[in-house]
Amino acid sequence: MRTVMPDPSTAASTLPRQREAIPADPRSDTAHCRAMIRTGSKSFFLASHLLPSQLRGAVYALYAFCREADDAIDDGVDPLAELVTFRARLDAVYGLGLPENVVDRALARVVRDYALPRELLEALLQGFAWDVQSRAYKDLAGVYGYGVRVAGSVGVMMALLMGVRDPGMLARAADLGVAMQLTNIARDVGEDAVAGRVYLPLRWLREVGLSPQALIDNPDFSPELGSVVTRLLSAAECLYARADSGIAGLPARCRPGIYAARKLYAGIGHELLRRGADSMSQRTVLPVHRKLLLTASAVIPPRVNLAHLSADPLPQVRFLIRAIDGLSPPESIEQPQAGIAGDIDWVLNVFAELERRDRDAHSPEPVFRSSAAS
Repeated sequence: MRTVMPDPSTAASTLPRQREAIPADPRSDTAHCRAMIRTGSKSFFLASHLLPSQLRGAVYALYAFCREADDAIDDGVDPLAELVTFRARLDAVYGLGLPENVVDRALARVVRDYALPRELLEALLQGFAWDVQSRAYKDLAGVYGYGVRVAGSVGVMMALLMGVRDPGMLARAADLGVAMQLTNIARDVGEDAVAGRVYLPLRWLREVGLSPQALIDNPDFSPELGSVVTRLLSAAECLYARADSGIAGLPARCRPGIYAARKLYAGIGHELLRRGADSMSQRTVLPVHRKLLLTASAVIPPRVNLAHLSADPLPQVRFLIRAIDGLSPPESIEQPQAGIAGDIDWVLNVFAELERRDRDAHSPEPVFRSSAAS
């Protein structure tokens, strides 16, 4: 059955309507979201400490909503009904009633305080709807369209939380999200095939004599499949390079965390290539020592490439940027920069704690599909 979702590219920008104050204690709601992330995604929770303290509550609320939607739609008995439920929850978040769910209350405050247009969260749900439909993508442009919804939208929302409103910077934030999603797709070809899903461009598969059904029926690695995975990772590298110039312009205290995430994701792709682009035999992960080295290097910001900074947004991203055009920015979250030495200590202390806590963890950790950096 085809899921009918509103096309966010044609929707009017919708910000919260006037309503009564959101009930309940903000600190309690944020604590609930924080606990969800702490128990559900250890690496993300610990990595969140690389962000400024005053930004973490908003990130927890946003991540908690995305995570709840992802889990409910991906694992629920009736994904179509779950999509309807989460669209109704967005109605409440955006003022058509009062949100009663703890996560929704926290998200409503974030939407109000940071002026997040509804189109961004609608885009995310539309991407989840495409998963329910088991939609296939004929070419790279189609994969970009999916990546923009499930990951580029999150990148843009994170940029808005950091006070970024410049269209060029938002385009680079979307580039980063899409690059990460391409890395996820390349890494998870085997797992997705077992689940009956193929996200690789169909045209690329046909060019090497493969078909989606063949991958699903026989999820084994071949050199031909490896060439398609390598090609996808090459596309991701181009977007990572464009995103670097946007990362360089972020508020100083936000920069190391985002750059570390970029390096970790790209590092997964590099490790996958080192293994011959074989994402069927095993899941590619980075050793802890490699994570630490990449994270430590993130305290030195990337160089700005003016050509990359001014590059046109991906065509699939333009509807997200139009939704934000003309919005008044909230108060800046820019913090005084501690200096390179201070940032090195800060980043290494956080990831030393990550290593200590995760060293003995053996069970697989559930992850939100567009932010699985471990």
